[in-house]
Amino acid sequence: MAPSSTSAPVADGARPRAERNLVLFSLDGEDYAVEAEHVREVVRAVSILPLPGAPSAVRGIVDVRGALAPVLDCRRIFGLPRRPVLPTDHFVVARAGARLVVLVVDRVIDLVPVDEDAIEEATVTPAAAHVAGVARLPTGLVLIQDLGAFLSQAEQRALDDAMDAARGGRS
Repeated sequence: MAPSSTSAPVADGARPRAERNLVLFSLDGEDYAVEAEHVREVVRAVSILPLPGAPSAVRGIVDVRGALAPVLDCRRIFGLPRRPVLPTDHFVVARAGARLVVLVVDRVIDLVPVDEDAIEEATVTPAAAHVAGVARLPTGLVLIQDLGAFLSQAEQRALDDAMDAARGGRS
């Protein structure tokens, strides 16, 4: 993916416009975004191995090029009805802090550069802790997700314990 911050050409001595690259994806007909700098790759959905002891926001684990990665259930996190993972779904492989994670989405739409002036940073509230901001796109408003806030600290600890158990107690 391209870097997350670039400068547009400067015209007639004007200040360069900063841009952020967003990966747009859809769930149940609604569009969402994550910062492209956190996205490693987008792949077709594969079978997910259940992960006993994991928080309910985790569907299970998958092997991503030799690394075990938890699959986060965006539908549950966003308050949408749960449904089985379909072969037409996409996986967004990304970094949530130091952790490699996989998001199940209906489809990835595009990688779009967005002018900094078209993004409003979110005020964090408990009900929307995972929303980092709102981007104004030509197609409408899109919520930018903060992957690091998808799981609470308690859920992250439970996930660590479940992942350790899956590895046979090895970290």
